[in-house]
Amino acid sequence: MLKQLFDKKEKKVEYIELIYDLIFVYIIGRNNSLLHITENGFVNGSAFLAYVLCTLAVIQIWNYTTFYINMFGRKSVRDHIFLFVNMYLMYFIGQSVQKDFENYVTQFHIAWGLILVNIGLQYLLEIRNHKADVWNKDICKRMLIPLFFEAALVFISGFTEKTAGVIISAVAILSGIVLTMLGRRKSPGGQIDFAHLTERAMLYVVFTFGEMIIAIASYFSGDGSWDTSTLYFSLMAFLIVVGLFLIYGYVYDNLIDREGSYDGMVYMMIHIFIVFALNNITASLEFMREEEIDLFPKMLFMIGSLIIYFTFVFLLKGHTKCNCKPTGKFMTTICISTLLFIALMILFRELMAVNILISAIYVFSVFLVIYGFYRKTTEVNNE
Repeated sequence: MLKQLFDKKEKKVEYIELIYDLIFVYIIGRNNSLLHITENGFVNGSAFLAYVLCTLAVIQIWNYTTFYINMFGRKSVRDHIFLFVNMYLMYFIGQSVQKDFENYVTQFHIAWGLILVNIGLQYLLEIRNHKADVWNKDICKRMLIPLFFEAALVFISGFTEKTAGVIISAVAILSGIVLTMLGRRKSPGGQIDFAHLTERAMLYVVFTFGEMIIAIASYFSGDGSWDTSTLYFSLMAFLIVVGLFLIYGYVYDNLIDREGSYDGMVYMMIHIFIVFALNNITASLEFMREEEIDLFPKMLFMIGSLIIYFTFVFLLKGHTKCNCKPTGKFMTTICISTLLFIALMILFRELMAVNILISAIYVFSVFLVIYGFYRKTTEVNNE
């Protein structure tokens, strides 16, 4: 058993995994459309709540699938069939997400529940392949609990009155997160290929950045005409996306300990919120030039989205190389920059042209702090 673990080769990302991720790019765009349902100068409350639940549910589905492939995927016909079934069910989730979402709640939850059952069945079938492997057999059994329990709550939610249904959906997502983490902590099985897991998370983030790039196209009228305002806002939005991408890419390439011995659960949970934050930033950039959205909500949405993104990026510190752990001085610098950013955004809240410039400067200031910290740390270690 130990020899098998030490001789285990690094799992490579398969083409089918990349195709699977493209379905989620489509879903990201559909979920973001909920944020364009406005009321009294900002996003409709019900639509925003639906957006949050739909986005977290979809990212969690991706998370469950990625973990199964990482631990037990073997490019088999069975694996591919189950994956294609989930891809098809994702279309029903995407088609459900639209302005009259309330009319498609049942369809959304049935598809969501079936996907969870589908992944659970894979673990159930996998038990037969590990009859003599107590560790991995144990993790398969432990994964059945959160998957089938969450699926049951999801099915119930799909046929429940609106308010109660929303609560049950939220409980379903949280129960999946909590039960999965508890199960992983109590079981020594399910040896994770952390390098593969980090690569999968990185690719999903990259696809999310691709959706952000596409969103910037909304600044252009589509008739070939443009003005200085269009040029300015599109350039600032593009720079913000580039800065955010550089930050994540730099952390991934230089700070993350991809060869470390981690169970990967916390790492993937953090990425749920990184992707969620990026989706919010995408919407924030689209709001910048929409006159039906009030200035103050626009500003708050941008501030909140960026802070969520940076908070969870820095929470990856538990998976960084030993010589790259953030210092107190580093975090103090980041906090001061953030407080200055918030103050300036509030001060110039009525000037969107200034707001978006401040956001771009803030993003690149954080990148420069991270870059400078890593370079200094590297130089000290090389002396």
